[in-house]
Amino acid sequence: MQVSSRALVFSSLKYAEADLIVSCFTEKFGLKSYLLRGILKSKRGKLRTSMFQPLSLLQIEAYHKDKGSLERINEAKVILPYKTLHTEVVKTSLLLFLSEILKNSVKEEEANPSLFQFIENSLKWLDINEKIANFHLLFLLKLTNFLGFYPDFSENNAPYFNLMEGNFQQHSLGQFCEEGEAIVALIQLDKCEFKYLSELSIPKSVRLKTLDLLLKYYQLHIQGYKAPKSLPVLTQLFH
Repeated sequence: MQVSSRALVFSSLKYAEADLIVSCFTEKFGLKSYLLRGILKSKRGKLRTSMFQPLSLLQIEAYHKDKGSLERINEAKVILPYKTLHTEVVKTSLLLFLSEILKNSVKEEEANPSLFQFIENSLKWLDINEKIANFHLLFLLKLTNFLGFYPDFSENNAPYFNLMEGNFQQHSLGQFCEEGEAIVALIQLDKCEFKYLSELSIPKSVRLKTLDLLLKYYQLHIQGYKAPKSLPVLTQLFH
């Protein structure tokens, strides 16, 4: 079946000598994997490797068999040329981290337009803003809303956050309860939007603790979760 959709590149993996296997989150069909034959050796083809960098936003024309096998992309074009995301080292490292998180977290093989729009709008904000030190924390928290385990902040005056239950409690009830500066930062993030992110003040030391807290939260709530390989680089850059 010939299809047309916007698509966000989650990952690309070299296959054989000249092929790529590309994982894309498409606006109309959810998560899809494509085999791009000969792309690593082709210099004049319609598809170029530069199109499939982490979180590139593409318009694709593809052929879907919908049998659980690798699909085929016939044509693609970049519809949102980033100004900074693929050229600035800090933002490039951040994109790699986010693409790993999304690849490990988003499993939907069906359309989810609201999730697609959230990722797209977040990337647009990141591309044109410079004060981005807390971006990954806010993105991780907001993403849980689409993944189905956004924390319950209704009792956020309680001192403990239960990672397993995803809520705040008055007493520590086991190994999954956390307290301290990272919990305070989490509450700050809940009240924040990207457009106000530059006004959010989280010290570097607390930022690292908050990231660790959020990744533990992901690990508990996502089956088959894998720690991002890019995490050490991100930690060096932002903390």
